[in-house]
Amino acid sequence: MAYATEAELTAYPVTVPTGASAALLLTRASRDVDRALLTAVYDATDAEVIAALRDATCEQVAGMIAAGDITGTGAMPPTASFAIGKVSVVRGGQGAGGSSQQASKINGLWPQAWQALQAAGLTGHGPQEPWYGLG
Repeated sequence: MAYATEAELTAYPVTVPTGASAALLLTRASRDVDRALLTAVYDATDAEVIAALRDATCEQVAGMIAAGDITGTGAMPPTASFAIGKVSVVRGGQGAGGSSQQASKINGLWPQAWQALQAAGLTGHGPQEPWYGLG
């Protein structure tokens, strides 16, 4: 069962590329959210929790699509490479929109998905302050 519907994903707004299945992406994103919250204790009937799970799922799908993963499996498109004489160039880390992927995942979730859960208090971690050491 997915935490968000196709209508909610469309309203978010997230544009699912042609050839991709919104239902499958939502199901797989919901599994990612479940895995991140594996030991979390929360009231699954609370409206704020339901909204956070929905938002995190939509954000996870958005992250997948931005990374070029239209299946939800984590598979990325092949890197582009070329050579000119002795110079060889390999270009990777570009999503479907051509933007450089610099974000790393947090517990298997894209940062915006994790932040939606964290803001609702579901991760067991409040907003983090930089640690500067003792002294």
